[in-house]
Amino acid sequence: MFWIAWKMLVGNRAKYLGIVFGVVFAALLIAQQASIFCGLMSLTVSQIRDVEGPDIWVMDKNVQFVDDIKPLSDTELFRVKSVPGVAWAVRFYKGLGRARLQEGTYEQMILLGLDDATLVGAPQRMIVGSIADLQKPDAVIMDDAGYKRIWPGEAFRIGRIFEMNDRRAVVVGITRASRTFQSFPICYTRYSRAVQFAPPERKVLSFVLAEPEAGVSAAEACRRIEGSTGLQALTRDQFIWKTLRYYMAKTGIPVNFGITVLLGFLVGTAIAGQTFYLFTVENIRQFGALKAMGTSNWMILGMVLGQALQVGLVGYGTGVGLAALFGFASRTFTRLSFFMPWQVLAITAAAVFVIVLVASLVSIRKVIVVEPAIVFRG
Repeated sequence: MFWIAWKMLVGNRAKYLGIVFGVVFAALLIAQQASIFCGLMSLTVSQIRDVEGPDIWVMDKNVQFVDDIKPLSDTELFRVKSVPGVAWAVRFYKGLGRARLQEGTYEQMILLGLDDATLVGAPQRMIVGSIADLQKPDAVIMDDAGYKRIWPGEAFRIGRIFEMNDRRAVVVGITRASRTFQSFPICYTRYSRAVQFAPPERKVLSFVLAEPEAGVSAAEACRRIEGSTGLQALTRDQFIWKTLRYYMAKTGIPVNFGITVLLGFLVGTAIAGQTFYLFTVENIRQFGALKAMGTSNWMILGMVLGQALQVGLVGYGTGVGLAALFGFASRTFTRLSFFMPWQVLAITAAAVFVIVLVASLVSIRKVIVVEPAIVFRG
C-alpha cells in the first residue's frame, strides 16, 4: 500500500514539487535565520571563550554582560586572593582605545590587558611572533582580522608602530582571535601598558580572573568570593550565559529573527497545505477505489501520513542542505556570522514535522469521508 501511496505522490510531478518546495522554503529559512542568530550570539561571548585557563571571572556586582565594564579598585585583587579556596588570581583589563596610525588616521580598538607576570588570558593561536614578545617595551599583539582591516592587502609584518593615548605601541605579533560583536581590531598587551594606553580613570581594573584550589569546585569558589568580597563571581559558563541572556532580553535581535522564522514557517505551511490538499482532491477517486477494494480507513490514514513524511524528509534534507551551503559560502566569501549547532537542526526538524502534519491533516478528512461509490460516478 505504501508503494501505491508513493506512486500516487510522484505521479503528478508539478504537484509533488510544489509540496516539496513549500517544505524546502520553510526549512531553508528557519535553519538559515536561526543559524545567523546563533552566529551573532556567539560573537557576543567570543572574548570570554578566548580567555583560556581561569575558570572564574570576578567583577562588579552590577555588571550585566562582558562589555558592561564597571571598573574595580586594584585592592579588590588582593581581597579575591585572600578568599579560602582560591588558588590564584590575576588582573585583567578590557576596554576601548583609539589608535592613531602613522598614516594620520584613527582606528577604534578593543584593548585587552594581561597580567604582567603570568600573561594569563593571552591568545593561543599565534600566526607571527610569540606571546613572550609581550614582555618587550611598548609591545602589543594584534588579531589577524584587525591587521587586515587597518592595513588591507599587506602581508603580516611585525614592527609596525602606532600611538594610543599619545604613547607608542609596537606590533610584535599577529594572532588569530574569534570575531567580536563590535568587530573592532583586538589589541593584546600587558596590564601595566594597557592602563597607559587607555583614557585615564581613577579605577581601571575590569575583571579579576581566578582559579579554585584542587578539590574546590568553581561554583563553590564563586560563592566564597561573593560572600567575602561582595563582588560578583561567575564561572566561565555562567558568564557566557549571563551575557547571552542580556542580549536576548535587552535587544531586538531575537524578535527580528523570530519574526522571520515565523513567517517562513507560516508560508511553508500555507504552500504545503494548499498543494497537498489539491493533490488529495485530484486523487480522491484512487482513494475511493482502494476503499472499494476493502482498504480500511486506518490504512488510508497511514498512506496519507506516509506521503507527508516522505515530503517532509525530502524537504527537510534539501532545505537544511541549502542553508548549510549558504553558511559555507557566507563564511568563505563574506564576514556574515553563521553558526549551525545541532539545536538548529532539531528545531528545524520539529518545525518541518509540524508543517507536514498540518498539511496532511487538511487532507485527511477529505479522504476518510470519501465514499467508494465515487469510483462509479461520471
